[in-house]
Amino acid sequence: MKRFLATMIAGISCVAMLAGCGNSASTETVAEPATTETAETTETTETAAVETPAEPVKVDKLTIGFVPSRDPDEIVTATEPLKELLTTELAGLGYEVGEVDITVGTSYEAVGEGLSAGTIDVGLIPGGTYVLYEDGCDVILTATRDGLSIESPDAKVWNDNKPTAPTPENQVTFYRGLIIAGPSDAGKAISEKVNNGEEITWEDLDGLNWSVMNSSSSAGYIYPSLWLQSNYEKHITDLTHAVQADSYGNAFARLASGQIDVLCCYADARRDNEEKWTTEFGRTDSIWDETNVIGVTDGIYNDTISVSKTSAVMDDAFKSALTQAFINIGNTDAGKEVISIYNHNGYVEAKPEDYESERKAQELIKSMQ
Repeated sequence: MKRFLATMIAGISCVAMLAGCGNSASTETVAEPATTETAETTETTETAAVETPAEPVKVDKLTIGFVPSRDPDEIVTATEPLKELLTTELAGLGYEVGEVDITVGTSYEAVGEGLSAGTIDVGLIPGGTYVLYEDGCDVILTATRDGLSIESPDAKVWNDNKPTAPTPENQVTFYRGLIIAGPSDAGKAISEKVNNGEEITWEDLDGLNWSVMNSSSSAGYIYPSLWLQSNYEKHITDLTHAVQADSYGNAFARLASGQIDVLCCYADARRDNEEKWTTEFGRTDSIWDETNVIGVTDGIYNDTISVSKTSAVMDDAFKSALTQAFINIGNTDAGKEVISIYNHNGYVEAKPEDYESERKAQELIKSMQ
């Protein structure tokens, strides 16, 4: 497993280095982690007026790709209304779309590769995936999301104040990754150490059964690896027992069953799996009673909406229309309900330089090899 992960991350990190070399405007350095980052309140605003084509432009088919951060069937069901919402918004901007096809990739990389190949026109992907594939796609929007009632780099603070709750009045453009221990004997033991204020050693962590996401997942792989590097001069590929999950839902199912002791996820993943914990996953006590945070990553810039550079239907005018359409959708109640599957609450325009920290994260991971 370690050899497999090492091979994966080495190859992908090389791509990230090539993708990130073009932007030198940022003065950030990889030695300055964002542990003091605070939630910045944002407003979802409209873009400058989009120039409507003189005659309606016909688009036979628009393919939208989602990453499998939730159960794929759940994503497909929840995003079904997006087809009509997007068709209606684009019609008002001069584009007649015949069909909107929604697909969930088998992996994060599959969506990035689809964008690069032009088989996917629009992708809702994390910042890390965008950076890896930015030679083949352009970022147009960044998601905003509700802040959380807990915002701290200290794991014990998350445990002392759980459960976390959304703070809709505080819209943020970043989130944190968490390393969460479950109800297995080993999970309980390491949680107890954290909650007693005891130091966790590398030997403690290496003795656990871990679940991680694929190597382009910001919260499920990249930033937890940076956390290990910062605290122990180790990374995920050094773990003796690490398995890759194909979705966060599956990872939580394994955590509930005791197959794994800890998992890496985004900060509000427990909220998304709270009901399943005591139904599908078969637990009696709540997810908040049976899980604890043992590690907190630096802030991760929010997910993107990115568009393919090689898509046959994509040009600058259509990109502008898509940008405005998604912003409009995020400003409606019906739209907010659809995009809530990813904990998005709206969208603001994005620039490639917004994701410079992701490029530097990829560079740092490459330097670990």
